[in-house]
Amino acid sequence: MRLKILTALIGTLTLAGIAHAGEKCDVPDAEWQPREALAGKLKAMGWDVRSLKTEDGCYEVYAVDAKGSKIEAHFNPKTLEPVGSDKEDEG
Repeated sequence: MRLKILTALIGTLTLAGIAHAGEKCDVPDAEWQPREALAGKLKAMGWDVRSLKTEDGCYEVYAVDAKGSKIEAHFNPKTLEPVGSDKEDEG
């Protein structure tokens, strides 16, 4: 199954406050942290960040996690906390 329930990612992220995928971020531009801060945080968690862009007011990341699973995840640009993701297991 291509899409996984968000709880499958909780162990990988070890972060609190994950919401369902599709939630829109509502953060003023002046409060956004730089993309490099999020990329560095994810790389420190063992992620190979393939793409990091802005989508619906959130950071959207395409990456491969430390276990080799492809991930599409959205992050709050102020807190860098995840607000949703889709995970695809490598088979």
